[in-house]
Amino acid sequence: MEAILTERVQNSLRLFMFKNAIFLCERLFAEFPSEVNLQLLAACYLQNNQAYSAYHILKGTQTAQSRYLFAISCFQMDLLSEAETALCHANEPGGEIPNGAAGHYLLGLIYRYTDRKKSAIHHFRLALSIDPLLWAAYEELSVLGAAEEATAVFGEAAALCIQKQYLHQGEATLQISSEDYNLVSSRNFASEDACPRQVKHTQGNSYRDILGNNHGAAVSSGAASQPQNDGPSPFYNTPSPMASQLSGVAPPPLCRNVQPNGSNLNKGNTDGSPRSVVNTTIQAPRRKFVDEGKLRKISGRLFSNSGPRRSTRLSGDSRANTNANASVVAGNGTNNSSKYLGSSKLSSVALRKGQSRANENIEEGLRTEAVDDARANMVPVTSSSVSSGDVRSHGQDGATVLVGGVVISGSKVISGASEVLCLLRTLGEGYRLSCLYRCQDALDTYLRLPHKHYNTGWVMSQVGKAHFELVDYLEAEQAFSLARRVSPYSLEGMDVYSTVLYHLKEDMKLSYLAQELISTDRLAPQSWCAVGNCYSLQKDHETSLKNFQRAVQLNPRFAYAHTLCGHEYVALEDFENGIKSYQNALCIDYRHYNAWYGLGMIYLRQEKFEFSEHHFGMAFQINPRSSVIMSFLGTALHALKKSEDAIEIMDRAILADKKNPLPMYQKANILMSLEKFDDALEVLEDLKEYAPHESSVHALMGKIFKRRNMHEKAMLHFGIALDLKPSAIDVATIKAAIEKLHVPDELDDNL
Repeated sequence: MEAILTERVQNSLRLFMFKNAIFLCERLFAEFPSEVNLQLLAACYLQNNQAYSAYHILKGTQTAQSRYLFAISCFQMDLLSEAETALCHANEPGGEIPNGAAGHYLLGLIYRYTDRKKSAIHHFRLALSIDPLLWAAYEELSVLGAAEEATAVFGEAAALCIQKQYLHQGEATLQISSEDYNLVSSRNFASEDACPRQVKHTQGNSYRDILGNNHGAAVSSGAASQPQNDGPSPFYNTPSPMASQLSGVAPPPLCRNVQPNGSNLNKGNTDGSPRSVVNTTIQAPRRKFVDEGKLRKISGRLFSNSGPRRSTRLSGDSRANTNANASVVAGNGTNNSSKYLGSSKLSSVALRKGQSRANENIEEGLRTEAVDDARANMVPVTSSSVSSGDVRSHGQDGATVLVGGVVISGSKVISGASEVLCLLRTLGEGYRLSCLYRCQDALDTYLRLPHKHYNTGWVMSQVGKAHFELVDYLEAEQAFSLARRVSPYSLEGMDVYSTVLYHLKEDMKLSYLAQELISTDRLAPQSWCAVGNCYSLQKDHETSLKNFQRAVQLNPRFAYAHTLCGHEYVALEDFENGIKSYQNALCIDYRHYNAWYGLGMIYLRQEKFEFSEHHFGMAFQINPRSSVIMSFLGTALHALKKSEDAIEIMDRAILADKKNPLPMYQKANILMSLEKFDDALEVLEDLKEYAPHESSVHALMGKIFKRRNMHEKAMLHFGIALDLKPSAIDVATIKAAIEKLHVPDELDDNL
């Protein structure tokens, strides 16, 4: 009964029938109240977005896997202190973090959101050292500005680590199979590497990111190691088995007449990329009640890649049933509450490698044949178990490894690992450079990708963001448009895309994008950011603010939504709430330079020039290539009578982006205040080539000619400025200057 219920629960989770899984698992736990079954029930709750239920049933548990699941539920409920306590067990201050790389990654997120940057970086790096394919950890390091070069992270050391994990795993499987499940060393490592992914529904990470990256294993002294979950299925983000706390007692054999078509969650891939398998657990000697070959075939078919085997004996021994162990499924659920996991400002790629449909059908056929008694002595190569004779031959060759339920040669593991790492080196370096705002270098790096990877939604979104930071809005719009065509279901970078359309004043495209995103997912913050930008473009700042607040409500850790709220508060001249919004964004992401820039603008308008210089300076440290930031930093320096420094920073701003007229205009203003009229006029003459229809340029030229008592030229440029249809405020200022044209002492610095 226990084995049947467990298998049905796991199957329901694989098929995303969470309600059914919860009901059956509650029956399972009521009949067999063990902590392993409790973990399985908690996993069901977590995948059904019931973190509160998992929290209550797991509270007070002590085993490593239970503490990890409890920490996940706490993280979802924003109980970060309790989550940290669960991972860092009080009774074991120097003990291992549960679930290895996944545990360190979760702890890193906790430290990041509690403003402990150094500790967060430390644990993200530990996670990468345990599992070099944990892309999510590298992404977080990049966002924090602490990522090493991708060539170092995904280099030879990473390849050796992956090879060691798979080869060691293969040796352990061969040893246990050949010795008829005899007890092996209790310090056998259950190391594995699931193919990491971050299928981001929002800009922040979600619960599935952690469970989807359940890499590595915590090694307990004198206890059985903990098997981890496998990588994703080829087509869907399906749940995968989680580690379970297992005793050293051997599970009894499976009943032979179980259903032959048991689900195999993760099939092996054909492209040689590394895929994880659950390592064989330590088991005590036992008697043979059924033929070993048949037993391994059936169990391999039924529970391939699904963690430790769970079964019940054919004999009526009730004591054997009490010792049966169960694997726990907790996996890569489809939790849409993205607010629970950490926002990466630039989101990450979901790396999915899978097997073809043809291979899946072949595998299923082979597994079905394995049940036939007439083929009792034959073992399909795709089975998760091999016969003793075959095991010995593999062990002698030392060149075969079990990966994703498929026995492949060690050379293919090595070549597959090298291919994956080569791809991650390019993607990782491009992403790292983007986070450092070396956008042109990032674009050049992405161009080195193979065509099939470059033309994916994630990469095109990153290309669009890079062009956006370079203030090349037309190129950014093209990249995002291509990303939409390639992945119309993806919301990656769509908040930035809506801002691009806002700057281009493409109100029709922006309105269409907002409607499309809302119809795709009403619960995504990117959708509401697009709607907010649409209203902001129409100057309806109050409605725009409500939409941005809705985005914040959906994901409180979405830094960009807080910043957009701040922009709208400033437009409404509510500076106090604007400051709060920008500060909230910085609490989430200290390197979110847009918020530093927003604070600098508020203090500049309030004439708090020291504060303004500080905040513009912080933004400049994060993004030293932004011409706009340098322009306003120079303005603040000039207001503080640091004119030489201001001119120097303006020159840097002009070199950074010659298409940006702002630094040239500000430089001319500074030169005029220093009474260097000829230099100022020279700068303005150059500026006219870039902005021939800008009324403020001619107005400033008119002011300079007025200061030099050249009234005719001053009147000429004032007239040109009026003809270019300036704003109502500028019209009033220019007319006032014309009226006072012959007043020599009248200085109007507001032109």
